[in-house]
Amino acid sequence: MTMKIKNFFQKNIISNIRQLIESKSWQELKSQINEVSPLEIADIITDLNENEQVILFRLFTREQAKKVFENLPIQQQKQIINGLAEYRHNITNLLNDLDPDDRTAFFEELPGEVVQRLMQLLSPQEKDIAQRLLGYPEESIGRLMTPAYVAVKPYFTVAQAMEHIREYGEDSETLNVIYVVDDNWKLLGDIRIRELILASPEQFIKEFIDHELITLNAIDDQEVAVKLFRDHDRIALPVVDSYGVLIGIVTVDYVLDVTTEESTEDFQKFGGAESLDLSYTQTPLLELVKKRAGWLIILFVGEMFTASAMGFFEDRIAQTIVLALFVPLIISSGGNSGSQAASLIIRSLALGELTLKNWWYIMKKEIQSGFLLGLLLGAVGFARIMIWQMAGFHDYGFYWVWIGLIVAVSLLFIVMWGTISGSMIPVILKRCGLDPATASAPFVATLVDVTGLIIYFSVAILFLTEKLL
Repeated sequence: MTMKIKNFFQKNIISNIRQLIESKSWQELKSQINEVSPLEIADIITDLNENEQVILFRLFTREQAKKVFENLPIQQQKQIINGLAEYRHNITNLLNDLDPDDRTAFFEELPGEVVQRLMQLLSPQEKDIAQRLLGYPEESIGRLMTPAYVAVKPYFTVAQAMEHIREYGEDSETLNVIYVVDDNWKLLGDIRIRELILASPEQFIKEFIDHELITLNAIDDQEVAVKLFRDHDRIALPVVDSYGVLIGIVTVDYVLDVTTEESTEDFQKFGGAESLDLSYTQTPLLELVKKRAGWLIILFVGEMFTASAMGFFEDRIAQTIVLALFVPLIISSGGNSGSQAASLIIRSLALGELTLKNWWYIMKKEIQSGFLLGLLLGAVGFARIMIWQMAGFHDYGFYWVWIGLIVAVSLLFIVMWGTISGSMIPVILKRCGLDPATASAPFVATLVDVTGLIIYFSVAILFLTEKLL
């Protein structure tokens, strides 16, 4: 109900904005948009056409334009910049006002020549910051950090520190944490603002330094930041260079964005597709097909080996047609168990619960769980054949007990093989420096399908030789 009310008000606001634009009532329009929060405007602006968006951005205050722009998706940001192309002054103000980390994230999505052109619009100070941040490797912590923080010296008194915060804290990304540096900007510690507020004005900052300092390195992968934030429950973490000099901070909101992006990418890969560069709704049809076709072709070729495996046992199948009835049951059970194992291991690797050193622990645990699951499914499979035979639902012939045993034993081995394959493939991929998420459920299922048929018919030959075969 709340969502319906929200949508109703948004439609009314959009309709009102369009009427005011059409009547060119600029002052009234400016007055009305000033009453709406930047986050709400960001939701609304996506439903406006390009011309209407540009008009709104020209009417925003600089602070309002900055906050709305930061809350828009990348594709929408590109559209705004293109629309403002002939209004150089607006673009210049917008780019210079953006937080460095937000601007870096935006520049990363643009072609190189466009970035170079936009860089020329930055002030010398902002240009220097942008070049420094863009100089770090992609997906490194250096791309996430911002130089907008407050640092004090250890010999400051609390009163001096508070005065320094009042003077320089306005543009800081966060004031919850204040950093302590020496005269060479080497990081000594950090202090919670609460400690300073409650402290005596005459106390020295060095009395509050926390020597159990947690830091990030600018060239580390962003996943390192995700893990440290998760493990230590921090609002912000300092970023230092190899000499321990403070060069920026990373706040938790940007790490949450990274987590969302990486989770989305992993889900897409695990579903058997390449990760999308844009959201699903913004991805063109041909691009969507391209992202999905590659894996589908690979999996289709893999499934051809299933036909080859069945062809190899064609004579045996012809002699005992009843065996073919259970092929879907057999191969789906192996694929399902493999997909389960793969999803559990991939997630545990991503969370840092497991590392490559734990491979033998994983192997032992999956052999045991695969054995128990195989026994369970094997028992269910045998019971199904026995009940159908005795109830008269289907006649599996004189050797129905042997057919039931073949299904049961095959399920035992195939489920075990599926769990081992599904758990070890992500580990092997990570060991090779590849993304474990590419061990997608369809990939594991296809592998187990082919090998599962070989196991099934090998067990059948072993059990039925000199009986039906």
